[in-house]
Amino acid sequence: MVRRPVAGVVAVVLLAEAVVVAALNWFLGVVVGRQKMSLAGLDPDVMATSSKVGGVLFGLYFVLCALVAVLVAVRDRAPAGFGRVLLISAAVVHGLLGAFAWGLVGWPAFLFMVVVLGLIVLLLMTYDRAGGPGRRAPGGAPGSGAGPAARTEPGAVPAAGPAAPASRTEEPRDGDDEPRDSAPAGITVPAPTTP
Repeated sequence: MVRRPVAGVVAVVLLAEAVVVAALNWFLGVVVGRQKMSLAGLDPDVMATSSKVGGVLFGLYFVLCALVAVLVAVRDRAPAGFGRVLLISAAVVHGLLGAFAWGLVGWPAFLFMVVVLGLIVLLLMTYDRAGGPGRRAPGGAPGSGAGPAARTEPGAVPAAGPAAPASRTEEPRDGDDEPRDSAPAGITVPAPTTP
């Protein structure tokens, strides 16, 4: 199965990114604090503290996203609710960071952000495709949703109970030239269409 390795790779990448982002922001905060740098008259201590706090918060955010990816890999189920929203937000954040990184840092940072974005989207799409209502439970019976047999395409004839051949006979009515449809009970036959 491809799904579990993808979720595991996403978890590892997000965890590594959390450590790097937190460490980089902490380092920048220390540099600003020691050099007493100021930007447009801002207090250097406030800048250093905000850089450290921002790095820790961003790192925790990526750790939480990595935790959701680990849970997806362990449970082998699509993320739902808050976890799904968290992974979608991480994909959006990587898209925005990639756009900024192209101009500020260069193409290697942009390429890394796009790869992480692609991995998160691949994780979401892989589980969406395989975890639909027709997914089989471990016992072999369809899961809580409707199974593949219950899904009908437009214009298909849904059958109730055991498979019965849907026969369609045309019998003229008394005095009518129009055909009358007859089908077994429990079978729905779509009305004929004329071009």
